[in-house]
Amino acid sequence: MTDKVLILDTTLRDGEQAAGAAMTIDEKYEVAQQLDRLGVDIIEAGFPMSSPGDFAAVKKIADEIRRPIIAALSHANNKAVDRTWEAIKGAAHPRIHIFLSSSDIHIAHQLKKNREEVLAMAVDNVARAKSYCDDVEFSPMDATRTDPEYLFGMLEACINAGATTLNIPDTVGYADPREFARLLVDIQEKVPNIDKANISVHCHNDLGMAVANSLAAVKVGARQVEGCINGIGERAGNAALEEVIMALHTRKDYYQVDLNIDPTQIYRSSRLVSDITGFAIQPNKAVTGGNAFRHASGIHQDGLLKDRTTYEIMDPQMVGWPSSELVLGKLSGRHGLKSRLNELGYEPSDAELNRLFEEFKVLADKKREVTDRDLEALMKDQRRSFDETFTLDQIQVTCGDQGIPTATITVTGPDGTSKTDAATGTGPVDAVYQAINRVINVDNELTEFSVKSVTEGIDAVGEVVIRIVSEEAEYVGRGADTDIIVASAKAYMNALNRLLSIGVVN
Repeated sequence: MTDKVLILDTTLRDGEQAAGAAMTIDEKYEVAQQLDRLGVDIIEAGFPMSSPGDFAAVKKIADEIRRPIIAALSHANNKAVDRTWEAIKGAAHPRIHIFLSSSDIHIAHQLKKNREEVLAMAVDNVARAKSYCDDVEFSPMDATRTDPEYLFGMLEACINAGATTLNIPDTVGYADPREFARLLVDIQEKVPNIDKANISVHCHNDLGMAVANSLAAVKVGARQVEGCINGIGERAGNAALEEVIMALHTRKDYYQVDLNIDPTQIYRSSRLVSDITGFAIQPNKAVTGGNAFRHASGIHQDGLLKDRTTYEIMDPQMVGWPSSELVLGKLSGRHGLKSRLNELGYEPSDAELNRLFEEFKVLADKKREVTDRDLEALMKDQRRSFDETFTLDQIQVTCGDQGIPTATITVTGPDGTSKTDAATGTGPVDAVYQAINRVINVDNELTEFSVKSVTEGIDAVGEVVIRIVSEEAEYVGRGADTDIIVASAKAYMNALNRLLSIGVVN
């Protein structure tokens, strides 16, 4: 048993299952690149059988990201295993991850089979995966509600069939940390060939104990932890990897394990996933929340000024928080912009930098000072310019308490032609959205609209985040501008373009 814990990130698979977290292929690839920089050992790139888009994303990641193991999830059936291998066979280090329900409640109501049939499915498909690659992971879904003796037998049989990693998932977030640790101990004592496989854990957060369960498992011998950046995922989400990582790093005296992670990439990873999924990071969230290293109490501030370790068990720079804020202005040059973006963790290409510099100059003319948070907003807008089907060229709004809000917009379509239209609404944002709908005729329902200030002051950049629903799928859109109406229009255009882009590939 090694003293190194491997980190499997499943943000691109389980994380994307969170309602409204759908990503484009390019966004998934960008997240995978950042996970590579973070140093995760295994990237679970997706579920190739679920859609053509997911297959394409997994294949792109497998073909182009070479250091980590690239895993992909598969149903326990021959067709799914074959399809999964097709997606990851170009990886330098491929892994097929087979999952199959093991609890009686799942076997009876979901699979509608008996225990013997399910065991045969598990063994057959692990063996099939093994015929394609040496690295095979098996997960008995809902393991924490499975009859222990049946679970032990299934694990033993899957190791004999070729599984090299056994993942013990708390699929519905049911376990208590002490109870979960006991299960892991029992597995190591009662599965006779367990020494031939690495033990992994995958914990959900329905009762708020995903991180605690993961850490309890490490303490008793699990040497792979699965989770997502920011803890996103199905229902209440998964174990937040940044919290698991920093717990193991900060309390190495207790857990006595090593990691291959570069913790200075945590902040950047967290912000990237938040930006792409549209899920805000709560201010009081551990490690990466906006208040994680802020001190308001006078007693705390006094102690911090005397010695940081009085009230901080982690150095914010250790997890990649920017050490200082550099203010740029309209006289700043391209080199200064690039340098600060690099310090913030961004690495724009020359073409991207050229576009960013033009946008930066426009913003600098509107604002006296451009801060780090303004630059982050610019980078978000840059990322949102993915293969846009439609682009917003111009917007004009009239409103007030004595008139009917009216918006006129000009949009360029995929054929390069522009169309101008106008509409009225209950307010200026509604008028803008009605005008856009007249040009882009896509059925959808706006389900969420939020606005916040990115920076401080009367000239602050405002960010709008919206969600729309089309054919039961959710799509997030984000836009930022010093004019909140323009930001709202950008967010709606972004959501519609995502709908069109993701809808096409899926």
